[in-house]
Amino acid sequence: MPLDSPRLLAAAITACAVLATACGAVDDAPDTAATDTPSAIVSLSPVSTELLYAVGAGDQVIAVDDQSDYPAGVPVTELSGYTPNVEAILGYEPDLVVANADTADLVAGLEQAGVETLILPAATTLDDTYAQIEQVGAATGHVSDAAELVAQMRTEVDEILAGLPEHEVPLRYYHELDNTYYSVTDDTYIGEIFSMLGLTSIATGEIGYPQLSSEFILEENPDVVFLADGQCCGVTPENVAQRAGWNELTAVRDGHVYVLDEDIASRWGPRVVDLMREVARIVTGIPAAQTAP
Repeated sequence: MPLDSPRLLAAAITACAVLATACGAVDDAPDTAATDTPSAIVSLSPVSTELLYAVGAGDQVIAVDDQSDYPAGVPVTELSGYTPNVEAILGYEPDLVVANADTADLVAGLEQAGVETLILPAATTLDDTYAQIEQVGAATGHVSDAAELVAQMRTEVDEILAGLPEHEVPLRYYHELDNTYYSVTDDTYIGEIFSMLGLTSIATGEIGYPQLSSEFILEENPDVVFLADGQCCGVTPENVAQRAGWNELTAVRDGHVYVLDEDIASRWGPRVVDLMREVARIVTGIPAAQTAP
């Protein structure tokens, strides 16, 4: 399962609540005014990889971790973002390493070798995504490219939101992270994105990624079901309908069960705009009458 996959993202968020020093804020980008622009970058997470290529730093990337799979053709290696090996990383002779956590004293080990590190923890808002794009741009010598990308994303997001139908009552959704019913609340990155699109989660509580029960989901009867476990677990709208009692769900009965690309839905990079566009298309096709009390 990819490093930024739904279950692991949920675990990472939970860990951040405990390890505030590691995840509480994005590290400052290396001072590119005082140092040379990096020419040998190692990325240790799929999101970091996507961000680097999105700002135009792809030619500077010499190695990525074993879970990075986008864009096509990235230099995948056996490097791990879960358990980073400083010696193995240094074998690529990088001058900048980008990761999403300071795991196993990664920063200290690389600093001892004179290698800059940029830590980009899990984003919690869309503004965090914009900020991280700008940080990656500053760290790699692509400030203007990053600014243009952020401006383009903001414009596209505004256009998507402007085209949404007006629902007096938000559509209620169940977002399935895996086939054991882990989901998301509105107080998560994906929850914020869905809220912007006129949706509200049936999952609530202090835990951002709670495990629900089949009985609870049936009782809440969501208007729409999103499946982010098609790739990992082979879940389809057809086998969801075969679960005991689920054929009576409004979303199932009316054909509003949708498979999402779990990588795009669990990463906080530039492709979040693609996710928003797809979900907006889905929302547009669901009559507001379904949300009536």
